[in-house]
Amino acid sequence: MSATVLDEDGTGPAPTWSPPRAELPRGAPCNLQCPSCGSANVAQVLGDNGGVSYVCTACGHIWS
Repeated sequence: MSATVLDEDGTGPAPTWSPPRAELPRGAPCNLQCPSCGSANVAQVLGDNGGVSYVCTACGHIWS
């Protein structure tokens, strides 16, 4: 027997919604990859003199 989720008054099937999309912060790169190993496991960090640098959490490579 299959289950059906009913709407609030129990008369018909409940409407379905797509889950909300996770949105990237404005200006965040969406396809950043490590130039050394190609991994997408990259963190954005503050550089020594206020700039932005990136570090690969897979291999440890740092670049800006």
